Amino acid sequence: MNAAEPPAAGPPPHETTVAAEWVDYNGHMSEAFYVLVFGHATDGVLEHIGLGPEGRQRTGCSVYTVEAHVRYLQEVGLGAPLTVRTRVVGAGAKKLHLAHEMLSGEELVATEEVLGLHVDQQAGATTPFDAAVAERAAGLVEDPPSWCGRRLG
Repeated sequence: MNAAEPPAAGPPPHETTVAAEWVDYNGHMSEAFYVLVFGHATDGVLEHIGLGPEGRQRTGCSVYTVEAHVRYLQEVGLGAPLTVRTRVVGAGAKKLHLAHEMLSGEELVATEEVLGLHVDQQAGATTPFDAAVAERAAGLVEDPPSWCGRRLG
């Protein structure tokens, strides 16, 4: 399965290589490490919209993942190059909806759909994004890929 065209205005892609400690007893990347790589891609998006370490320090707020759906499409082995492209497919006052596509070369190997909520860490409750973050996130929203929003079955 070949991946669709990359999003035009989205955040920069996350790039990494499959490390030895990520490879399981089946000889390919273990499922937990797909999630790790997607998590790093999410961190890149947060940095891109102003919620990186400095933004979290300044506001006392962060984005917590409340739901995620991973599709494992192809195996990847030791040393495989990985690129995660991300689309912001929804942004609201307190929420961020992301669609990650993981590629190895030109091959789509996994996807993850993530819903995150903006949380005031001291209050332990959701809170609206500040205006600048909300504007950056809203400016990145694009149509979701065809696989987004699917149910398990």
